Amino acid sequence: MENIKTSILELLEKNSRISIEDMSKMLSVPTCEIAEMMDKMIQENIICGYTTLVNWDKTDKQFVTAMIEVKVTPQRDRGFEKIAERISRFDEVKAVYLMAGTYDLLIMMDGKNIRDISYFVSNKLSPLDSILSTATHFVLKKYKDHGIVLEKEKEQDERMIVTP
Repeated sequence: MENIKTSILELLEKNSRISIEDMSKMLSVPTCEIAEMMDKMIQENIICGYTTLVNWDKTDKQFVTAMIEVKVTPQRDRGFEKIAERISRFDEVKAVYLMAGTYDLLIMMDGKNIRDISYFVSNKLSPLDSILSTATHFVLKKYKDHGIVLEKEKEQDERMIVTP
C-alpha cells in the first residue's frame, strides 16, 4: 500500500495533470482505490497542491527572483518555527526553508525589480525581532527548475568539417 502511495506521488510530481485513469493503468490499481488514496493524502496534507512549472523567460513578464539567506536567533521552546511561520505569511515569499550551514533560513521570492526585493528585505524582513542578518542573491537565469530542464540543448553536429 505504501509503495502505491509513493508511486502515485512520484507520478503526480512529474506530471500533476496525469489522470487517475492513466495512473490506474500504469500501477495496475483500480481507479477508485487511487482516488481514495489521493483524497486521504490531500486530507493528511501530503498532497499540498497542484502547480504548473512555467518558463517565464519565454514570456513578456518582467520580474526578479531572489534567494535570501537569513540568520536568526532561535526562540525558546519554538526554535525557528515562529519566525519561519511569520516570514511565510508575507505574500511576496514563495518558499521558506530551514537550512544547515552558515544561515538558518532560505527565502525564495519574486519582485517586479531589484528595488522591490530590497524594499522587502529592508522594510519587512530585517526589522523582525529575531533577524540577525541577511544575504540576498539574485537569480540571473534558470537552467533547471523542479527537475525540469528549461532550455533544451540544440543538437550540434560535432563532426569535423572537411574541405577538399
